[in-house]
Amino acid sequence: MSEGEKNFTLLKEIAKGSQQALDELVGANMGLVRSVALRFKGRGTEYEDLLQIGAIGMIKAAKSFDLSYGTAFSTYAVPLIAGEIRRHLRDDGPIKVSRTLKKIASDAMRQRELILSEEGRDPRISELAALVGVGEEELGQALEASGPVRSIYETVGREEEGTLEDLLPAEGEEIERLTDRLALKQALDGLDPMHRQIVVLRYYKELSQEQTGRILGLSQVKISREEKKIMALLRHSLSV
Repeated sequence: MSEGEKNFTLLKEIAKGSQQALDELVGANMGLVRSVALRFKGRGTEYEDLLQIGAIGMIKAAKSFDLSYGTAFSTYAVPLIAGEIRRHLRDDGPIKVSRTLKKIASDAMRQRELILSEEGRDPRISELAALVGVGEEELGQALEASGPVRSIYETVGREEEGTLEDLLPAEGEEIERLTDRLALKQALDGLDPMHRQIVVLRYYKELSQEQTGRILGLSQVKISREEKKIMALLRHSLSV
């Protein structure tokens, strides 16, 4: 029996109220909890505590999973595990950040505001790193550590252009990127068909708002408004 088949069998028993099946499912999927918890290490909470908090998210996923979803349990569980840990970190108070990282982040934000006011655009990570005098990876770490715990897909900037993912290192952190992509996929699946089409055309095929509007028979203004709705929906979905 494959892992997916075993999960499905256990989930059917959990739906009937079996505590034994729930315990077995959580135990069998602790590797998934560990992979998610690893990305939150160093943010003020011990790793073992993160595992316990992540396990709570796993339990919530097991109890709320609908067998008719047609998706793998792991895909459904990842955003709930990550969300449970995010809530703990958010509610547990400010995350301790070194003075060096705070200074780098502060200097970068000053440079960002300067470019925004003078040029009306958000600078790329490479520009900020050069201006602050650090590497792109170090700046990405400083910005992430100094800011609130948020999804990397939350949009930033005055024009709702770009995401927090743009501020992170381009390589490495495979586990973090995998879990966030799984969470994003889950959130995208919850959009209505028109909104999913807009996401595909704008962010996968990289078409302009005007080009997207022509394909969908909508105005550029309508596409812009719908994009703002989409981003709000995704932010909400990725934060719960």
